[in-house]
Amino acid sequence: MMEMPLYGLDFSRWQQNLVGILQIDSVYHKDLQVLDPVVELTIDARLAFSNKLPDGKRTKWQYYAHSEEKRYMDCTLMKNKGKEFDGYPYACSLVPLFELGCLYHDYYLLNIRLPYNLTVQKNTKLTSRVVDMVLHMIHMNGGFTQIWVTMKMVFFPILLAIMIWFWNRVHMLARVPALLEYMLLSLGTTLAFLDLPIEYLTLYFEMPYMLLLSDIRQGIFYAMLLSFWIVFAGEHMLIQDNGCKNSIKLYWKHLSTIMVGCLSLLIFDLCERGVQLVNPFYSIWVTPVGTNLALTFIILAGISACIYFVFLCYMIWCVFKNIGIKRSILPSMSQARRLHYEGIIYRFNFLMLATLICAAVTIISFILSQVAEGQNKWDESADLPLSSILHTGVYGMWNVYICAMLILYAPSHKQWPSDPICNEGEEVEFNRLPVDTSPNEISSLTSFASKASID
Repeated sequence: MMEMPLYGLDFSRWQQNLVGILQIDSVYHKDLQVLDPVVELTIDARLAFSNKLPDGKRTKWQYYAHSEEKRYMDCTLMKNKGKEFDGYPYACSLVPLFELGCLYHDYYLLNIRLPYNLTVQKNTKLTSRVVDMVLHMIHMNGGFTQIWVTMKMVFFPILLAIMIWFWNRVHMLARVPALLEYMLLSLGTTLAFLDLPIEYLTLYFEMPYMLLLSDIRQGIFYAMLLSFWIVFAGEHMLIQDNGCKNSIKLYWKHLSTIMVGCLSLLIFDLCERGVQLVNPFYSIWVTPVGTNLALTFIILAGISACIYFVFLCYMIWCVFKNIGIKRSILPSMSQARRLHYEGIIYRFNFLMLATLICAAVTIISFILSQVAEGQNKWDESADLPLSSILHTGVYGMWNVYICAMLILYAPSHKQWPSDPICNEGEEVEFNRLPVDTSPNEISSLTSFASKASID
C-alpha cells in the first residue's frame, strides 16, 4: 500500500500529470536458482483517490482504477553465485506502472499485489526473492506550468491580432491571395490552436484526456510547420516553371510524405494515450514486441527528421543560388531602384537564415524529447536532462518566428511613385504580383526570384 504524495503533502492541479515507476528489490538465495535475465511480472494494481476538505480532513477513499498487468524486468546478479553472496541484491530495471493525464485529486492510494499461481506460472520465479518495492513519482513542476500557461496567455491574443491584421491586409488587394499567404494563415491557425491556454480548465474540471489533446495539438502543428517550410522554400526555388506557382498541387509529393509520417507518429502515440483514458496502467512499452515497435517508430522518426532537414537545407541553398543569379542584374538599374531591391534581398536572406535556424532547433528538440522519454520507458540509464529552458525557448521561438513571418509577408500598402524609375534602355526584371495595386515587398521578391530567365 503506497500513499501519494508522502509526508502529509497534497498534490496541486498545477502539476498537470503523474507517472508512476516501480522499483522491485530482489535478493539472491543460495537455495534458489539464479533469476533469468528477463523476468516476467504479473502485477495486480488498484488506484484510489481522496480530496482535502476545508476543515483539513480528507474525504473517504474512492475507487479510481484497477488492472492486472504484465511487465518485464531485466535482472542481473553482479557477483558470482556462492554461499558467501547469500542475500546479495539483484540489479533490476525499473518498471513503468501507470500514467495519469491529470492531477485533479489531492491524494492517491496505490495497492500493489504480486499474485502467485503455480498453475498459470504467475510470479513463480520471484518466490522468496522480493524484499521491497519502491514507487518513483514523476510529475510536472507547478511553477513551470504557471510560466507555460502565462506564455500562452501572452502569445495567444498577440498572434490572433496579427493574423486578423494580416488577412485584412491581404483582402484589401484586388487579387486572389497567394499560396504563401494561405499557408501562413493556416500555420498561424495551428499555432493559435496550440497557444490556446486550455490548461486553465484543468484547475476546475477533471480532464484525464489532457495529454491526449496535447499530443493532437502538437502533431497538427508539427505537420503544418514542416509543410509550410517546404512550400516557403519551394515558392522561391523554381520547383517547376509551368505558370502554376499559386497551387498546392505542385507540392503534393512533399506534403503527402510529411502528412503520412506525422499521422503515423500521432496514431502510434494515441494508441497508448487513448487506452490510458480507461486503464492508466496500460503501456505499449511493457512487452518486448511493443517496446521494439515503439523504438522502431522513434528511430524512424529521428531518421526522417534528419532527412527532412537535409532536404530543406538543399532547397534553401537553391533559393540562395537563384537569388544570387538574379541579383547580378541589379548593377544595371538606377540607384534608387537598386537600393530598394538590395534592401529587400537583404531582409529576405536574413529571413531564410532564421528559417533554417528555426528548423534546426525544432528538429533537434523533437529528437531530444523522444530520447528523453525513453529514459523512463525503455532505458533508465539514459542521462539526458531536458530543462524547462529548452521547452519554453523552442515554444517562444515558434511564436516569434511565425508572428514575424505574418508581419513581413503582409502587403505593405505603400504608395509607390508613378514616375518611371528606370533609366533609358533599362530592363524591368521585377514584376509585381498580378493586379496588385498595393505591392508586398516580399511577394515582389518571390516574383523576382521565380522568373525563368533574364534577358
